[in-house]
Amino acid sequence: MSPRRRRPHLVFPDASELEEPLLDVQDLRTYFHTARGVVKANDGVSFTLNRGKTLGVVGESGSGKTVLTRSIMGLLPNIQLERSGSVRFAGHELTSLTAHQLRDVWGTQMAVIFQDPMTALNPVVRVDRQLTESLRIRLGLDRRAAHDTAIALLGSVGIPAPEQRMRNYPHELSGGMRQRVMIAIALACGPKLVLADEPTTGLDVTLQAQILDLLASLQRERSMGMILVTHDLGVVANRADDIAVMYAGRIVEQAPTKDLFSHTRMPYTEALLRSIPRLADPSHTRLRAIPGRPPDLASLPDGCPFAPRCPYAQDRCLTDDPPPRTAGAGHLFRCWFPVGSPEGEDALARNVAAGVPAALAFTGALAGAAISVTTVSVTATAVVTGSLAPDASLVPPAVPLVVPPVVPPVVSPGPAEGANGDATAGES
Repeated sequence: MSPRRRRPHLVFPDASELEEPLLDVQDLRTYFHTARGVVKANDGVSFTLNRGKTLGVVGESGSGKTVLTRSIMGLLPNIQLERSGSVRFAGHELTSLTAHQLRDVWGTQMAVIFQDPMTALNPVVRVDRQLTESLRIRLGLDRRAAHDTAIALLGSVGIPAPEQRMRNYPHELSGGMRQRVMIAIALACGPKLVLADEPTTGLDVTLQAQILDLLASLQRERSMGMILVTHDLGVVANRADDIAVMYAGRIVEQAPTKDLFSHTRMPYTEALLRSIPRLADPSHTRLRAIPGRPPDLASLPDGCPFAPRCPYAQDRCLTDDPPPRTAGAGHLFRCWFPVGSPEGEDALARNVAAGVPAALAFTGALAGAAISVTTVSVTATAVVTGSLAPDASLVPPAVPLVVPPVVPPVVSPGPAEGANGDATAGES
């Protein structure tokens, strides 16, 4: 018996008929009121996404990426939450919808792939029920049709023997299979937009490539929009049409993918690029980590939030917050002394001469590795254009395993030995 299908309260046009962007986010602010103060998890985020396109959202842990996806979908609890700005999806303003109205959006129009499938999936419910539940409630399928559709979905995401896997619990599946089940659940009702929150975290590089290729294939088949959240610029180098770099709850640089890699303007983006390992480096080369740590979102410093870690920072950066600036069509950034500009080069030179630790670490790492910022940009551009294999350029070199020789322990003769010197007792 089929459960009664919920009657939708909102009408969404077909994605091919849209004359405006599929998703339009303007000045989105998501604040949490805590005992320590107001945590500004998202502070004035703006971007647009068209049908069939992919936006990569990149940044360190704590930069506000996951909160952004939850805030767009309206999945955050309303306790001590302050949310403002505009989120327009397919012509509807999502921030003004109630939780009951948002149920017409979740699953059928917009879906999310959570970061950790082991905690996102219900551990005491079989895969069968977790897949068919949305098909029966959202699409009104009967039990048999939902079961057959779920098997087809598991097959489409590359799970072998899907009929058998339907009877498994999540803990009986491998990490890669659990992530594929999450993708199948997200795509079950044919959404127009998918928000993938670090879908490859915790997987080995082979499975990462398979999951990303699978998402790209399904996106092409369904003409979906996608927001791909990750902390690794190498993941989105040849998989995103545009990239937004987040830091301290803001988008500090946004541009088409090729433009971002070849004409980097924000020092934080440059630092992320330099942290990507390269095969050209010799074994045991120290990684080029960004010094310091991200700021406390409950107590942000004055001026540019990246200034304490920036090799280009000047006095102005510590007091004045840089507004968004343009560097070509669709290229926005926030910096008073952009990378590659005369004022940026002068600022770096002054900091090196003054002995600023961030500037010395920056120039020392470049000199020690005999690699320049231009080399990093050229390497990244080669990844994007396809002249360099993306996986090969981002995988660190193999470190030879040196096994020390085994030295047998010296056993002193004792009274417990026999006539031939063989130990008869007490040997470890």
